[in-house]
Amino acid sequence: MSLVAGVIGHVDHGKTALVRALTGEETDRLAEEKARGISITLGFARLSVDDGRAIDLIDMPGHERFVRTMVAGATGIDAVLLVVAANEGVKPQTVEHVEIAGLLGLRQAVIAVTKIDLVPPEQAQAVAGEAAALLRRAGLEPSPPVYTAAPQGRGMEALRAALAGLAAAQKPKPAEGMVFLPIDRAFAISGHGPVATGTLRGARVAAGDVLELFPARQMVRVRAVQVHGERVGAAAPGQRVALNLRDVEITGLGRGMALAAPGWLECSAWLTIAIRAVAGAPPLPNGMRLRALAGTEELDVRLRLLDADVLEPGQSGFAQLHFASAVALPAREHVVLRLASPSATVAGGPVLEPWGRRQRRHAPVLLQRLAALRDLAPEALLLNEIEAQGEAGTSLARLSRLTALAPARVAALLARHDVLVTRAGLVVARAALAAVAARIPVVLATRAEGLAPSRLRAALPAAGADVVEEAVNLLLGRGEVVRRGAQLCLPQPGQERAKAESEAGLAAQIARQLREGGLAPPAPKALVTSLAAKHAVDRLLREGIIIRAMDRAKGKEILFHREAVAEAIRRLAPLLEQPPGLLASDVGAALGVSRKYSMPLLDHLDMVRFTRRINDRRIRGTATLATLLPGAVNE
Repeated sequence: MSLVAGVIGHVDHGKTALVRALTGEETDRLAEEKARGISITLGFARLSVDDGRAIDLIDMPGHERFVRTMVAGATGIDAVLLVVAANEGVKPQTVEHVEIAGLLGLRQAVIAVTKIDLVPPEQAQAVAGEAAALLRRAGLEPSPPVYTAAPQGRGMEALRAALAGLAAAQKPKPAEGMVFLPIDRAFAISGHGPVATGTLRGARVAAGDVLELFPARQMVRVRAVQVHGERVGAAAPGQRVALNLRDVEITGLGRGMALAAPGWLECSAWLTIAIRAVAGAPPLPNGMRLRALAGTEELDVRLRLLDADVLEPGQSGFAQLHFASAVALPAREHVVLRLASPSATVAGGPVLEPWGRRQRRHAPVLLQRLAALRDLAPEALLLNEIEAQGEAGTSLARLSRLTALAPARVAALLARHDVLVTRAGLVVARAALAAVAARIPVVLATRAEGLAPSRLRAALPAAGADVVEEAVNLLLGRGEVVRRGAQLCLPQPGQERAKAESEAGLAAQIARQLREGGLAPPAPKALVTSLAAKHAVDRLLREGIIIRAMDRAKGKEILFHREAVAEAIRRLAPLLEQPPGLLASDVGAALGVSRKYSMPLLDHLDMVRFTRRINDRRIRGTATLATLLPGAVNE
């Protein structure tokens, strides 16, 4: 499994030199970076280890003015390589970078103590101990420290082995989510067009895929995919990728944007997060203005604490972030919060609800639900959410956004539980659906004339519209509810029986008129004079007693009794077998009817393949008489 490691630490502690000594690649590519001797933008290098694995190293700027750039590179990484100079020890940016790594949910770290040639061994060991303690306080578990001096190449093999160990322990990221790629770099290649790079999560992406570009909400197509500079058919989650895009100009791409599966993300001005303040932060009052580093973008937000009036240093809780403009960020992505002035990282945490509205503060039910979203594994989280929604129901799309899992994966997890998932995407516990279905007859019993579906939904305010519709369909299938025109009613056996008998009598009357009319039957409008007559005709058509034929040239229909069609078939069969076949006028003459009747009849016979048209003549088709009208025609 590949590993993406962020190289973090204070400015001038030797991160870039260390990456150069490890990989042979120069990550400071800008003239300004070389002139000033510090990293300004993200640097990328590839480290190949002995077992064939590849490790992506992202060299992150150490200066405090480039923390935004550092976080842009940290999004999506698997581990950190913390660089601390032996002659200076832990410095302010060392602390901030480690705090950010903890807020991003990272757990693995390698410590590289640099410049050991400038100090006694015991000083280097003391610096390593201080760095390890810092990592543990932030929730990361460091491997044994590696002591290095990059110019002399000291410690490089040990550092390579430590990183290889992390890569070997890295588990493949399941491709069971939806594509999400925060863009950390964008550029154009002559002859190929724009390229966007980032660390892929959620699902595989392949050439030809269509993705949605945020915040523009623009559809773009992937022309080609590269991993480690090599073109591949598809890239997997966890890999650093470069996507060559079409349908967009390079001026429409940049860091801070993101690519995602079409229609999956929602834009919202509110995000609900599980928040934790770093140990060195000042107290953070409700309503405070902050800067939010989300994905690879930095935005103004207002903090809205949901379970406290002030978030104290090191304290955890729940909060909403109100953005000045709508953002699109999946659940489980992490947000880092900073003070605008003086610049400092103060808090952060994972997104629990990636959409929403202003929520009530200090609301026990809400806080209990947010705790479940934070703490439960995906399957348990889904069941908890379905239970919380109750009779209102929910949807596959909503559950997908809430868990960052693909809808198909959500459906698979729910398949083993007593939950209904419909083709339209409705998700509801079967017990909740049964409860709604049980109340519908009670409501209808108070209205003998029945209720329109919209009125029925209004009478069941706790139930979602889709849940009510599903419950109605269930009851209709069981015969416990019936439709009378546009109304839903309880069945009344006497009336239903009388209605059925009346409809049967009307159907028999219409069938008799059509039989007597033969191949020149009455016009449909003379037969269908009421809604009841229409239902009778529909019944006769379903039962195959009558046949609807069309004169396509005039757009008019004719209804024939099946016995009349059978008679026409018997009379035409021997004539159609004689070359060169029959003209339409010959058919009319043979049957003794005008074109008003012969043309729709021929259209029907063509459709059922009893006749076959060649230019302006008909010959015998492939269908047999017995097949066309079983029980009515004997060939």
